[in-house]
Amino acid sequence: MAQHDLRGSIVPLVTPFKNGQFDEPAFRDLIEWQIESGSHGISVTGSTGEPSALTIEEREYIIETAVKAVRGRVPVVAGTGTNNFDETVRLTTFAERVGADAALVMVPYYNRPSQEGLYRHFVGVAERVSLPIIIYNIPGRTAVNMEPATVARVVRERSNVIGVKEANRDFEQVTKLLHLCGRGLRVYSGIEALCFPLLALGGAGYVSATGNVLPAQTARLYDLVAAGKYDEARDLHFEMYEMNEALFWETNPGPVKYVLSLMGKIQPELRLPLVLPSAENQRKLRQVAERYGLIPRAASVAGGADANGAV
Repeated sequence: MAQHDLRGSIVPLVTPFKNGQFDEPAFRDLIEWQIESGSHGISVTGSTGEPSALTIEEREYIIETAVKAVRGRVPVVAGTGTNNFDETVRLTTFAERVGADAALVMVPYYNRPSQEGLYRHFVGVAERVSLPIIIYNIPGRTAVNMEPATVARVVRERSNVIGVKEANRDFEQVTKLLHLCGRGLRVYSGIEALCFPLLALGGAGYVSATGNVLPAQTARLYDLVAAGKYDEARDLHFEMYEMNEALFWETNPGPVKYVLSLMGKIQPELRLPLVLPSAENQRKLRQVAERYGLIPRAASVAGGADANGAV
């Protein structure tokens, strides 16, 4: 993956479904749209990609499909984390074998491991591959925070652990990470409202669900900061704020998929136990999509999906 620096807007793609099955044509179209819109990278089968609703075989197929569709134009970061060590190793080695540029390995969920357990887990995965690994710390879904000191232990032990995606509202954690691990550590924001502030601290970029529906704006935010245009970037940060909030009115990726369906990009489908947003939130999401120019105003009356997913 030497040709890619893994910086900027790395968009965590949804996994589109049609009649309950992976919708590969829609997925490939999403990838083309992302690249045409200026996204700096693609991430698949991370939280926004509903990994826990996919079989291991489906995850492997989606990762390989993404690599083939991208054809080296931007980096592909494969979400390979699970709460099972052997499955995580399997997915990570598979991602390396098919040519992914990096693996995004989440802190194991449900198990609530100790810091020592987290250290051993990530070292154990990293020592089995040469693929660059990004730790995905998302306490809201995993019920445990990987402390900066633990990350530092892992980084010292395994040089292919190159960064951390921080979906952590404790913004002080980012400063602690860069202080303990060195400012060469690539830190990515997983919190939409913190993408711009993280860049100001020297972050490498972000993995923002908003990039699914506003790819050009999400990429431009990074480009403006990289060009030193902080005032323009700040303005864009606030312009995107309403959408950043709206897409998390209910559990991700429900709202994201609903807006994408309004835009005609995918079918309005999730796999249980996740469902589309409530009828009231669908109404409000249509209004937000209209204000951002993603759909014509008439679509709020005539188009879209109802609360049960019917179109």
